Amino acid sequence: MSHSDAPPTTGIHHFSPTVSDVEASADWYSRVFGLERLPTVAPHHGDEEGGYAVLLIDPRTGFLIGLHHHTAVVAGSFDERRVGFDHIAWGVPQRSDLDAWAAWLSELGVPHSGVIDKDSARPYSVVVFRDPDNIQLELFHRS
Repeated sequence: MSHSDAPPTTGIHHFSPTVSDVEASADWYSRVFGLERLPTVAPHHGDEEGGYAVLLIDPRTGFLIGLHHHTAVVAGSFDERRVGFDHIAWGVPQRSDLDAWAAWLSELGVPHSGVIDKDSARPYSVVVFRDPDNIQLELFHRS
């Protein structure tokens, strides 16, 4: 079986981090990405009695973010060096969009890397920043 035999997907549907303060994170993600809060919460699969997600949607793309709350959350902040998750990146259509994002993040007071241009075998540009729980987020453009 080759990789071309894999069943199809339509791309990433949603991103669901566990956060320390679901309301603060919902406000932050809504403000930074222009998301709208859906009027319902979703139970957490496998922890229906102890967890739920506040759902946010990007009205332009339909991309969902489910911010998860767990009653029995393990204390500590995010660290990509732990096994399980490193970061998530949103693609942008043009390199100039990264300049606009850097300006937007600065306007909102969100610390970020500025636009980093990498000249390698596969050149790319990226803006790196973190959410309130220290989860690394990126805005990415491949030249």
